[in-house]
Amino acid sequence: MVEKILLGLTTTPGSDWQEKIKEIDRLGLKEVALFPTYLRPDERRELYYKLEQTKLESIPHVHLRDDMEKWELELFWDRYGTRLFNVHARATDETFIKEVAKDYQENIFIENGAVLNDKFFELAKKCGGFCFDVSHYHDFAEIQGDGNYKKLLDHFKKGKVGCCHISAVAKKSGAFMDLITGRSLKGYSFHCLNKPEEIDYVENYVDYLPEIVSIELENSLEEQLEIVERLKEIISYDSF
Repeated sequence: MVEKILLGLTTTPGSDWQEKIKEIDRLGLKEVALFPTYLRPDERRELYYKLEQTKLESIPHVHLRDDMEKWELELFWDRYGTRLFNVHARATDETFIKEVAKDYQENIFIENGAVLNDKFFELAKKCGGFCFDVSHYHDFAEIQGDGNYKKLLDHFKKGKVGCCHISAVAKKSGAFMDLITGRSLKGYSFHCLNKPEEIDYVENYVDYLPEIVSIELENSLEEQLEIVERLKEIISYDSF
C-alpha cells in the first residue's frame, strides 16, 4: 500500500534543477526524490552544495549514476537517510554495483527500461529487486503491445518492488534514446506532463505500487504538488 508520494527533483535537459532547489524552501518541503541522472561530477557537487543550503531533511529515493563515487552514496545514506536507490540494467551499472556500491546492494533496485533482457532480471535478483517505472510499462506493454514486457508484472509477484517512478504518458508518440541499447525508439512515456490526464493511466497499476512512489517529471515542484493531489484520487488513499 502506498504510504508516501515524493516530488521529484529531476535533472533531465528540460528540467530547471537549480530553480527546483529554490522551490524547496519556498514551498516548505522537507523531503524529495532525487534524480541526478544527467549531471556530471562537477555539477553534482554543485547540486549537493546547494541542497545543503536548504532546509531539506530527507531524500528517501535516489536514482544513481554509474559514474558516482562511494562518498556520494555515503552522503545520501548518512546525511539524508536514503534507503532506496535505483539504477538501469546496463553492463556499466552492474560494474558500478560490484566496484562502488556493493555495500548498498540490498537497497538498490533495477529499473525497467525499454528493453527487458536476461541481465535485467539477473541483476534484480542480485540486488534488492525491482524499480517499477510505471510509465515505461504502460507504454511498451499496453500501448505498444510488447508481449514479453507484459510478463513483468508476473515477476513482481515473485520479487520485491522497492521503489517506482511515475512519469507522463501522452496520446501521441515521440522519439527518445534508449539508454540500454543506444538506439532511437518510439514511445509515449515522457518526463514532462502537459495535461493532467496524462497521469491517469496509473489507475491500472495501483496494486503493484510500493510504499514510496516517486514522481519523475520535469514539471516544477509546485506543479508536481497538483499532480500529487490527482494521484491521491487515482490511488484512492488519503492517509499520506
